[in-house]
Amino acid sequence: MYPLIRFAKEMVKFRNAPPLAPTGAHVSTHVCWPWDLDPWVELNNGRTLTLFDLGRIPLAQRTGLIPVLRTNGWGITVAGSSTRYRRRIRAFQRFTMVSRTVGWDHRFVYMDQSMWRGGDCCNQVLIRSAVTSATGIVPPSQVMAALGHGPDSPPLPDWVAAWVEAEATRPWPPALPDDAKLHLPA
Repeated sequence: MYPLIRFAKEMVKFRNAPPLAPTGAHVSTHVCWPWDLDPWVELNNGRTLTLFDLGRIPLAQRTGLIPVLRTNGWGITVAGSSTRYRRRIRAFQRFTMVSRTVGWDHRFVYMDQSMWRGGDCCNQVLIRSAVTSATGIVPPSQVMAALGHGPDSPPLPDWVAAWVEAEATRPWPPALPDDAKLHLPA
């Protein structure tokens, strides 16, 4: 189930937080609740991705993106991600989430998010997102202009640029093995 109550809490908590520049960092604190756990009594990997919404959406609010989306009838979607899991987060442990936009290209906006316990990074995700309209993807330069900022992205960090390049070589749709094709509906 989507964490609607936690989402509402975050939006209320940060409703009067100072605005952020497009690449500003949003920092929030959370608790790992029993319903976030997997069978090994730690934060579930899929739930981790869901909880990252609790950082991205307030970030979008603080940068002014949400009002721009509403005004223009645009939406926003995750178009790809790459996640690293390195340290366990257990039940009732507090963790800090850091969310920021690192840059954009002609189609996508790239966000870096991480969860921390003390000085240890527990996990990190690189999110590729797209702003969408009824006619397709809205170029990020147009989104930045609507936000009142220049269209040019800061240089993408090397590791982000390498991921973007690698993703461009990934086939879509993926090739299915012959034995998997047997199980698909006709």
